[in-house]
Order: sequence, then structure tokens, then C-alpha cells
Amino acid sequence: MSEVKLSTDGIRYIALFESMTGASARDCFEDSENNRLIFVVKSGDMGLAIGKGGEHINRVKKTIGKHVEIIEHSDDAAEFVKNAFHPVSIKNVNLIVKDDKRIAYVEVHSKEKGLAIGRDGKNIEKVKKLSARHHNIDDVIIQ
Repeated sequence: MSEVKLSTDGIRYIALFESMTGASARDCFEDSENNRLIFVVKSGDMGLAIGKGGEHINRVKKTIGKHVEIIEHSDDAAEFVKNAFHPVSIKNVNLIVKDDKRIAYVEVHSKEKGLAIGRDGKNIEKVKKLSARHHNIDDVIIQ
């Protein structure tokens, strides 16, 4: 488990998110390149964060004025990587230590590889950054 360091803005965003949704956020990652915020919510709080018909998450998006994504936290590193790739269906996640680096090899259905990588690699970069922040995973490789 690694220590997650939050910026002042991150702390403000989390306070706003929690007050508007009632869900507990463990992390807020600001991706200014793609104008989005990624919240990591406590395991089991995903439904609360989204709200009925998406009303909570939509209210947060409107208030902040950025695209907002939610990922459910898991203490299990492989499960966390799967959650971070959602909505892509993951066949398997293998965590391997090679040359003192933790690497997650992710098996994805061939027709969903493009979605897993994302335009300009934004989805795979999101997963890499969050996996490093929460589980000290040095690299994520799609197979």
C-alpha cells in the first residue's frame, strides 16, 4: 500500500464530492491534460457515488465543470487494476515482480484493446498513474 499525497485542490474536490454524493473518496487525481477528475471511492461506495440514474455524479460534473470518473478502490492490486479499466472487461491480471519492479500484465479481449488504451493512450495512462499511487505498480502492460 502506498501513501497517496493530495494537492490542496484535490482535498477541496474530495470535500465537494463527498458532500454532494455521500460517498467516501480515498483519492482525487486531476488529469488537466484531458480536463477530467478521477475519484477513487471506498470499496462498496460506487452506487452511492453515482446515485439513482446518475444524479449524484452528474451534479458533481456540473458543479466542477470537468469530466468526472469514478473508480472503486480495492486492497487487492489485481482487482484495483480491473476496476480502473472499467467498462473494459478484463480476462485476467497477472502481477509479476521483475528487476525489482512490479508489473501488471492485463489480458483484454482483442476487440476491446482500443478502448483499454483510449484515445492518445489516456485510459492506460490513467490506470498506470492510479496503480502506482495506490499499489506501487511500476507498469501496466496490455496483452
